[in-house]
Amino acid sequence: MTRHRFSLALLCITFMFIAGCTSKSSPTKANFIQGLNKHFETHPECLFSNMRFPYETSDRKETAQMDSLVKSQLLKMTVEPALHVSRYTVAPAGTRYAPRFCYGHRVADAIDSSTPLTVVNGFRQTQVTYRYTIQEVPVWAKSADVMKAFPEMAHAISGESTATATLAQIPTGWQVPD
Repeated sequence: MTRHRFSLALLCITFMFIAGCTSKSSPTKANFIQGLNKHFETHPECLFSNMRFPYETSDRKETAQMDSLVKSQLLKMTVEPALHVSRYTVAPAGTRYAPRFCYGHRVADAIDSSTPLTVVNGFRQTQVTYRYTIQEVPVWAKSADVMKAFPEMAHAISGESTATATLAQIPTGWQVPD
């Protein structure tokens, strides 16, 4: 009888140890993915980071990019002949996306590697290399004109990509430090 109790106690201690090791703050691939995806939910992928409309440009590359958004009916364009610039304003269909024109968000699905944990500013951190896809891509972002004008976006939405990120350990899991 005593041997059975000892085995049961050992089993319970082992289970508690395993359960503790797999908490949300443990450095596991699943926890890293969860931390990344929580971050990506509120940090979408966008064409512009600091754009204000109306926007004027005479740069050929910018004009081609903006013209692709005009073709997608997200922007309107007028030409200022005296200044030799094109002036872009947000069209009614573009108000949902302006001024940054976000085209989806990352969803991490695999961790390829992570660095050993180090302490930075009092938090344990790691660098992870992860694979992701862009989800919830709007129709306008998939148009040939927009994809040609924004090749980095076109590459990002075309399939799986790889990137790196820093993750910091907090009591409730892992997060990308802001």
